[in-house]
Amino acid sequence: MDNLTEIYLNYLGCLNDKDWRQLADFVSADVIHNGRRLGIDGYREMLIGNYRDIPDLRFEPELLVVQDTYVACRLSFRCTPTGEFLGLPVNGKKIRFAENVFYEFQEGKITEVWSVVDKAAIEKQL
Repeated sequence: MDNLTEIYLNYLGCLNDKDWRQLADFVSADVIHNGRRLGIDGYREMLIGNYRDIPDLRFEPELLVVQDTYVACRLSFRCTPTGEFLGLPVNGKKIRFAENVFYEFQEGKITEVWSVVDKAAIEKQL
């Protein structure tokens, strides 16, 4: 396992453990998410909001590719959002979906994230 793969898997472990103090070990202070500069505080708040809305959220890597300073991952989710999710009335129904996400790393930390959730898969389940 190369170093970037190990860093990324440890990052997912940090998310799954909700270890928000450790997040700065993996994410740059000026991180950008889908074109918006959130910074580490905004990124943390986004993740905390995700867990508030989806208490059983777990980030499970299904497909992982590492090349140079980039990580591409298809994350698999089986979870139960409590209310609306992506504008859809999930309201406590157990759903399965994937997220395709790309990360750019600099000096061992995530500097930019591009993420697309498979909303059509969720719509089919509702």
